[in-house]
Amino acid sequence: MEANAKPSSSDANALDVELMARVGAGDHAAFRSLVERHQNAVVGAVAKMLGNPSEAEDISQQVFLRLWHHAKDYRPDAKFTTYLFTIARNLVFNESRRRSRRKEVSSDALGEFSNLQIEANPDRQPDSELLQDELRKAVDAAIAALPEVQRMAVVLRRYEQMPYEEIARVLALSVSAVKSLLFRARGTLREALSSYLAD
Repeated sequence: MEANAKPSSSDANALDVELMARVGAGDHAAFRSLVERHQNAVVGAVAKMLGNPSEAEDISQQVFLRLWHHAKDYRPDAKFTTYLFTIARNLVFNESRRRSRRKEVSSDALGEFSNLQIEANPDRQPDSELLQDELRKAVDAAIAALPEVQRMAVVLRRYEQMPYEEIARVLALSVSAVKSLLFRARGTLREALSSYLAD
């Protein structure tokens, strides 16, 4: 194996399981290692779910605090990342429900993206960097508008490249239910982003 070769998924999981055993015994250095290994993925996924990077950091801190507090009870019945993203899912869904109750999120929140059109006139093509930024915002807004379970499935599949089986465990659904969720979500996203898709 080359010196700079990426560890396999099973090697990475074995290391995570070993670190969790040490965290369960109160090892702060092992906890720091786990945080360093997974914080970017957790913050990124939570930010995509909530649409707010500063709130994503707060929720992600809560994810790792729960990880620390429940480390003694951890059993490696599934991949460590399944366990980690299940904690993230619970906290994100709780936050979504809290927002819903406080009516902080409304359909108007996405209004600025609802009528985005890309000029087809070749003489008036926007700068490609601006276009990419506009498209990214439109994709983020379209994902944010999905129902929370669909949104979580899309984020885990698209941004975390999780296999269907792992997403199913995180969401406590069957694999076929996850595939159905993703199929519906893709249809909704395709429709929401139709002005960006080639004819």
